[in-house]
Amino acid sequence: MTEHIRPAVAADVDAMTAMASLRRSQYARYQPVFWRPAADAEQVQHPYLARLIEDQDVITLVSEESGAVTGFLIAQLAGAPPVYNPGGQTCDIDDFIVAPGRWATTGVQLLRSAIERAAERGAVQAVVVTAHLDQDKREALRLCGLSIASEWWVTSWSPGH
Repeated sequence: MTEHIRPAVAADVDAMTAMASLRRSQYARYQPVFWRPAADAEQVQHPYLARLIEDQDVITLVSEESGAVTGFLIAQLAGAPPVYNPGGQTCDIDDFIVAPGRWATTGVQLLRSAIERAAERGAVQAVVVTAHLDQDKREALRLCGLSIASEWWVTSWSPGH
């Protein structure tokens, strides 16, 4: 069977939450302070994802193969900060996760579908968040024509220092 990209529905939230939990664990290994999961992350994220799926202004997509969710992407359109003018809205993509080994296929299909849907709504650019060590995801972004525009550098310290 082939993968199918479709809008997410309420029945997908459990699978989406589980995939997000695995990604949080992965990203916490990359940068243990910035990406540290909250103790109740799944309990907080589950209703959050459910609300996003119901919001018609948010693009929520899943990839599915043989009835199993293999990835998901959430995109929200927003205006650029007032000091920039890209010529239209920005498609912000933060939650974007696929099963291991599927970035070059599933990841690319999800991202291209989201970009097409965002363009239909007036977006002129996509901004995708990823960890600096998530090489498979970074390659999928490159395959879709994205390039690095910014990086966030972080440090941590104990309170009072």
